[in-house]
Amino acid sequence: MKQHDNIEALFERLEGQFDTKSAPEGHNARFMQRLNKEQPMSSGMPKIAYWKIVSAFAAVITLAFLLTGVFDPTATEAEGLASVSPEMAQTQEFFNTAINTELERLSSFESEAAKVLINDAMLQMETLEQEYLKLQDDLVESGNDKRVIHAMINNFQNRIDLLQHVISTIEGIELINQSNTDESTI
Repeated sequence: MKQHDNIEALFERLEGQFDTKSAPEGHNARFMQRLNKEQPMSSGMPKIAYWKIVSAFAAVITLAFLLTGVFDPTATEAEGLASVSPEMAQTQEFFNTAINTELERLSSFESEAAKVLINDAMLQMETLEQEYLKLQDDLVESGNDKRVIHAMINNFQNRIDLLQHVISTIEGIELINQSNTDESTI
């Protein structure tokens, strides 16, 4: 109780020295008005550097991805058909090479009509990619079921067929456009 006694002694010693006068009427309102003129309040919340919040959020997201293994480069190499056998790994590599080749051919077209067809094809490719990812999960769950492997191979073939169809359509459109411009210049 010594602290309590010290506080009481302090108050006894300072008794009569406290300012007990009240502020004049309207003082508080005038003070707040002046304060707001000099430094307006935005919304009652202190100003915070938003870049600090954004960078902290980005750091948390990156950490979460790293901890869940999303950025694990070794995890993607043994997924899909490659996880079944060395022959299936070669098959997957063949299809990926063929798809990349067709994508390069597709990107060489620059006309407006081609861009519309290319964008549509890329949306369809994304759908096929999502289906393939589901098939990868099914493959793991089924223990390398041949039906799932067959569906994965069909998915690769569908992608190649789609790209080849779009390329031939674009080439046909460009051939027609070229022949029309050749006839109009004659």
